[in-house]
Amino acid sequence: MHPLAETLLDEPVIAAVKTDEALAAALASPCSTIFLLASTLLTVDGLVHRIHDAGKLAVVHIDLVDGLSSREIAVDSLNALCHPDGIISTRPTLIRRARHRGLLTVQRAFILDSLSLTSLSGQLEQGKPDFVEILPGIMPRVIAEISTRTQVPVIAGGLLRDKADVMAAMRAGAAAVSTSAPSLWDI
Repeated sequence: MHPLAETLLDEPVIAAVKTDEALAAALASPCSTIFLLASTLLTVDGLVHRIHDAGKLAVVHIDLVDGLSSREIAVDSLNALCHPDGIISTRPTLIRRARHRGLLTVQRAFILDSLSLTSLSGQLEQGKPDFVEILPGIMPRVIAEISTRTQVPVIAGGLLRDKADVMAAMRAGAAAVSTSAPSLWDI
């Protein structure tokens, strides 16, 4: 596992941000890790530096950096541009490339039906991420099933609205949760 994985898990709630206002709130929160879910090639460097200046881990959703392609070279470009601590991606090839470049990796998976649940094992084997983020994160039964099928720690993300949702995900086996709800960042 990546050396920064323990830091990410020190606090079970991860701030997920899409706007400058949300980033300002996350920087002031007790969360040690920030998932950057929206940026462009022109803004990502400044955003990552703000996160690092606050002493927090910056994990960039590479698929959502406007201006980057979905090819492996995008990982090298992002790393050279802003030196994030890690990346999030739905693409196993980008996860694998980032892992080889020494970045913390989070494979994001949307569990929509039994086919997406079944195909997840193959995707995790291909990319070998440090974490798998399951969306939506309000599915305790599915979180429990995935947690028993893989050794990859599970992050529950998406649609978590209150402490009960967070606790249900954690009881089901999630190692952490990512949420864009500032009211949950200090749990």
